[in-house]
Amino acid sequence: MFLKLKARASYWLARRLFHWSWFVRQPRGWSWLEGQFARMANLGDVGAQSFYGHILTFRGVGLGAREEGVRLLRLAALAGDGKAAYQVGVISLAGTPSKAPDAVEAARFWEIAAKAGHPLAELKLKELAARGSEAPPSI
Repeated sequence: MFLKLKARASYWLARRLFHWSWFVRQPRGWSWLEGQFARMANLGDVGAQSFYGHILTFRGVGLGAREEGVRLLRLAALAGDGKAAYQVGVISLAGTPSKAPDAVEAARFWEIAAKAGHPLAELKLKELAARGSEAPPSI
């Protein structure tokens, strides 16, 4: 109980310090922030999974960081986070080095995002449906 309370307090502080650029630029400061984000994400906090997943996916160094970011985004999306679900849909449609593009999976995650109220999810679903209904060119 005490450890979860400590984790929540540290995460709250880390989210505040994240906006202080001088702190983020310090290697020890960034390392501490990442530790707090990772701990809270590993405890199953959906907001932390989404937040840290976005950081790792778009700012992480190396393929391992990107893959971990996508994994965290996927967990948050399946828990109902609209922003994470939208982003997983975009990533699914584009594909990753370890996975081919998958329009069906993208549509599934965009439906989750639309139910969560993400403003672009329905637009992406309509674009995907229009693209899917186009007939292939005849020879």
